Amino acid sequence: MRPTVYSADLLRQFLRKNRIASLPQLKQLLGTEADITVFRKLKELSYRASYSHRGSFYTLDEISSFDERGLWSFDSVRFSRYGTLVATAEVCVTQAPAGYFVSELEEILQVPVQEPLLQLVGQDRVTRQTVSGLFLYCASNPGTRQLQLRARKALLLEPSATASADAPSDELRAAIVLFACVLDERQRRLYAGLESLQLGSDRQIADLLHLDPHTVAKGRRQLLAQDVEADRVRGVGGGRKPVEKKRLR
Repeated sequence: MRPTVYSADLLRQFLRKNRIASLPQLKQLLGTEADITVFRKLKELSYRASYSHRGSFYTLDEISSFDERGLWSFDSVRFSRYGTLVATAEVCVTQAPAGYFVSELEEILQVPVQEPLLQLVGQDRVTRQTVSGLFLYCASNPGTRQLQLRARKALLLEPSATASADAPSDELRAAIVLFACVLDERQRRLYAGLESLQLGSDRQIADLLHLDPHTVAKGRRQLLAQDVEADRVRGVGGGRKPVEKKRLR
């Protein structure tokens, strides 16, 4: 008696039509009671398991349409380019310009994340620090963590009551602050001028980056006039005057 031959093409056709499927559905499709048979055939097709619904739904790589965060959902079932919920939470926290509070990450992933974050902290894959009475989850790398904390504190210092409808989101503002932290004086001035051109407000960028509005305006004027010297941080004559040493007679 010949052994039963299961076809991976059946799974491919079914998933292309239905986008996602549960394990019982796939077992019924193949006519088998063995989980391992389904997974062996899925492996041939390069599949993804959901990070929501306890990983009980499956799709194909060719079907997934991931966004810039590496996330995709269908009928409230959520998938990640990074696989499990734990791995996805780690990537999100590590790449966040200002880290994440639990509520912020849950809003993005649309699933509870408290337990996965505690697991990551226990494994030293992310860290947490109390900020404004809440745990802020940050990258495990000390340098990245310090930049995230600096960006978060800048966000908290900015008065939200004055935010306009056209103001950038918290995530965008955190990214602006984080990027400005690694620039030198000239680059920061020009970058501030560029953001001012995009947002139309010297004062808003000055408050965000803790700069003088005149500095932002100067950077904006330099960009518009194309008056940028690539090899200098300050203009000629800028900075401290040289100190002349006097010799004793």
